[in-house]
Formats: sequence, C-alpha cells, structure tokens
Amino acid sequence: MAEENENKEEKVAAAEQEAPAAAEKETPAAAAAAPEGAPKQEEAPAEERKPEKKERTAEDIFLELEGGADAEKPKVLKAKGSKNVHSGIVHVSATFNNTIVSVSDLNGNIIGWSSSGKMGFRGSRKSTAYAAQLVSQDACRQAMSHGLREAEVRVKGPGAGRESAVRAVQALGIDVTRIADVTPVPHNGCRPKKARRV
Repeated sequence: MAEENENKEEKVAAAEQEAPAAAEKETPAAAAAAPEGAPKQEEAPAEERKPEKKERTAEDIFLELEGGADAEKPKVLKAKGSKNVHSGIVHVSATFNNTIVSVSDLNGNIIGWSSSGKMGFRGSRKSTAYAAQLVSQDACRQAMSHGLREAEVRVKGPGAGRESAVRAVQALGIDVTRIADVTPVPHNGCRPKKARRV
C-alpha cells in the first residue's frame, strides 16, 4: 500500500511538471500500462509535442502578417470615408417630433448617425427622452468602431431628448470635452413665418 502511494505521488509530481497541453494528450490507458520509469521517458516526447501544439496554422500566419495581436480584434465593417478618428463632434438635433444624432470628425465628415425612426420608434414615442438615449448610443457605437475616444457635443433644438442624449454619450465611455448649445436664435434679421391659425 505504501509503495502504491509513493508511485502515485511520483506520477502526480511528474504530471504537474509537464505542460497542460501534454497532459491532455496522455491517455489513462497508456499511463496505467507504463512501468515506473516511464514518466521520465515520456517527458522528452511531451517536450517534443509542445512545438507541435504551437505550430502555426494558416490563420496565425495571416494574423502575424496583418499585425499580430491587433488583427485578433473583432473586425468592423469598413465604412466609406476616414478611419482612426480619435476625436470628433456629436451633433444632437432634438426637435418636438424627433431626435437625430450625427457623429462627425473634426472636419465634419459623418462617421455615424441615428434617429428615433431608425431605432423603431413611431408617433409620439419618437420625441421621448428614452428614444433619444437609444439613438445617441447607436450613433456613438458606430463612431467608436472607427476609433472615437473623445468628442465635443453640440445640442440643437428644444426637444425632450437634449440631456438624455448627452448622458448616453458619457455613459458609453466617450470623453466629453465640451457641451455647447447651438440652437439658432434669430436676431430680427428675417421676417418671421405667418402665425398658425388653430
């Protein structure tokens, strides 16, 4: 009994020294059939097996050619226009009937956009704060796939989704550097529209 326990302890110690990949390849039948000195003989083949396990497949070779660890990231569908935009502008247009969010780079080229109608809202639900939150998240995710990290937020209009759209941008992890209200204000330049008759 004591000899069997010692043999088991030796086998456990030998198994711990070998790599996990080599341990998976060993079969229980082969370990039982081998004599006491066998684990030392198996160590050399196990070391030889390690390179076989780590042999590069065609995919690994292509990953190395494309750029190593960076190529392992999930691929994003390529859009037209500029890529690797680190800072941009989030334009929020919140009207009484709809909320439209467009994300552009610093030159004004759009890299992501969304609206309440695009997100599936209809009728009076399009102008709610919740719809504005989902719209903002959708547009910013599109922009983040192009590398957006920090953004300036420009809010236009009197709608209910003004604040919730800005909070959604911050919640996604984009650094908001500035929040500006760019609602157009007349300076008595043009003649106003004829008053509505209700």
